[in-house]
Amino acid sequence: MSTLQSIHDVPLLMCASEGEAIGSERDALDLIGDAGYQGAHWVVVPAERFDEEFFRLRTRVAGDIIQKFVNYRMGLVILGDVSRHIEASPALRDFVRECNRGRQTWFLADVEELQERLKSQ
Repeated sequence: MSTLQSIHDVPLLMCASEGEAIGSERDALDLIGDAGYQGAHWVVVPAERFDEEFFRLRTRVAGDIIQKFVNYRMGLVILGDVSRHIEASPALRDFVRECNRGRQTWFLADVEELQERLKSQ
């Protein structure tokens, strides 16, 4: 279940915490298609919806999923606490830092942080 919301006039597809795990390019394409159909510019997905493999960079799951969002010019927000994954992987910590410097993919703790980021868009 997902809903279209707007923050600072930016349309967002907000995905529910419950639902199938997101762990493949096909899953990403489904989200992108749904978001595009509803007119969203960003897809906001709770971190717990991602398959554990997403947080293991060597599997390339994160890279494959994020690349789909880049290809379709759709923003992706991974929303929630990813600290346990970051603590286990210096490479993931660096990846998250780099993503958060950009304008395409963000790892954010909560909706308040998302509101702040979108305010400056």
